[in-house]
Amino acid sequence: MAQKVSEIMTGAPVTVDTNASVQEVAQLMRDRDIGDVVVTDDNGVCGLVTDRDIVVRALAVDGDPTRTKIGDICSRDLVAIGADDDVDHAVRIMRERAVRRLPVTQEQQLVGMVSIGDLAVDQDRRSALADISAAPPNN
Repeated sequence: MAQKVSEIMTGAPVTVDTNASVQEVAQLMRDRDIGDVVVTDDNGVCGLVTDRDIVVRALAVDGDPTRTKIGDICSRDLVAIGADDDVDHAVRIMRERAVRRLPVTQEQQLVGMVSIGDLAVDQDRRSALADISAAPPNN
């Protein structure tokens, strides 16, 4: 089992500016086959948006995906974890904050994302979540 977050994280997270439209971000998620994107502004990382956020916070409330800005619907109360932090620390944060993804930083720079699926694959390869997380996408 991995000991450090850097050993299990997904590197090079995709980022978008707060002014990107919901439609642009949805297309980016489709094209890159990802379910989350880090949102940035002039000061750096400011939020996170998932495919579910797009559905629940924009489309389900009759938001116009071409006009709604991703900065208006992203989650902004982020907690990050260091690349050199122990995996157990990531698990504790996810439990305490009830989150499924954590941005990973090194020297105050975004270097990756760690998800509950990454943890499942690392810590219990025989679990249903690990199987689902390791499976190829069903486009």
